[in-house]
Amino acid sequence: MSDTLDTTVTTAPAPTAATVTTAPAAGDDRLINRLIRTFIGVAVVGWGASMLLTAIHFWVLPLPAGAEPQGAMQVITSPWAYVGPIPLATIGAVYYIAMIAAGATWLTTKNAWLERLLLPVTAGGVAASAGFVYLQLVPIGAICPFCMVSATATTLLFAIEVIVRRRGGATAAPVVPAARIWPAAFVATMAMTMLVLWSIPQLPLPGN
Repeated sequence: MSDTLDTTVTTAPAPTAATVTTAPAAGDDRLINRLIRTFIGVAVVGWGASMLLTAIHFWVLPLPAGAEPQGAMQVITSPWAYVGPIPLATIGAVYYIAMIAAGATWLTTKNAWLERLLLPVTAGGVAASAGFVYLQLVPIGAICPFCMVSATATTLLFAIEVIVRRRGGATAAPVVPAARIWPAAFVATMAMTMLVLWSIPQLPLPGN
């Protein structure tokens, strides 16, 4: 006696045009990447303002004997412009170079931990800038334009971070290859540094 094994092959009907649906692409919000690129650019501007102020602290101060500080120099030479022996501008320069690196890393890795860290860091930058703007307006009674550029830059960094998070975070956009971001960030930072070094002798500073 032999057993015969019968197999039945069923073929699913091919999908018709009426049954095929196209799901929206996930992680394709290109505006997110443009915002993070803007984040890096704003940090470069903040770096330039802070580096300029740092250069003034180390290359122009102390003022020549008999020179009366006015305007921006009144702010730069005030006791509130230092944390111990360190100029606030130098701390700001470190902050902005860290934000340039963080922005490039954020764009090329879409690291969720870094994204969560940036919010309190940039919020702290806004709080510190607001406090220093108050000091300019009230106790010092003078405005430093470059300090205001820095304050605007750190406020924009915070705003961009908030917008990115509200749009679903950096992972809502494709990862950008590191080779397209890090060289550009480096060149932009070096170009800003060279512009600052060139501008120091051009500014109407005491001794120029």
